[in-house]
Amino acid sequence: MTDARTTVPQGSVDPDVAAGVAQFFGTIVTDLTALGVNGKQAHWHVRGIAFVAVHELIDVVVDHAREWADLAAERVVALGLPVDARIETVAARTTIPSTSPGFTQIDRTVAELVAQIDATLVGVRTAIDELGELDAASQDVAIEISRGLEKDRWFLAAHVAG
Repeated sequence: MTDARTTVPQGSVDPDVAAGVAQFFGTIVTDLTALGVNGKQAHWHVRGIAFVAVHELIDVVVDHAREWADLAAERVVALGLPVDARIETVAARTTIPSTSPGFTQIDRTVAELVAQIDATLVGVRTAIDELGELDAASQDVAIEISRGLEKDRWFLAAHVAG
């Protein structure tokens, strides 16, 4: 008997390809989901002279993180495998550093979010490097996510650059 939760449908992609993509994208989904949650925490608690600009930019970063998590998760599901982004799984498996609790000044908030984006980019860049020979379409998804994260990182860092 087969398990419908983990079995790639017949006639679809090679199961090894699906499993490889799921391995890389599982980490990406986890980290982007954590970035979205932590970003909301930062959004609610940021303080400082440029409050409105940073507060609103963090919401953009959160929206992007959620969109890209969805994009990566849907790629895995389209290949026939499930994704586990339940909050307990995300909390246990994320590779990104945490966000400070309570109110924080803009420079600290931005530094924490940039560090979280950098940590997320490690998994994304690994996926880009490894997926080229395995599945070009999935590599393209990882490249799209990388471009967006790098742009969001730049926008955030510009608020505290000297």
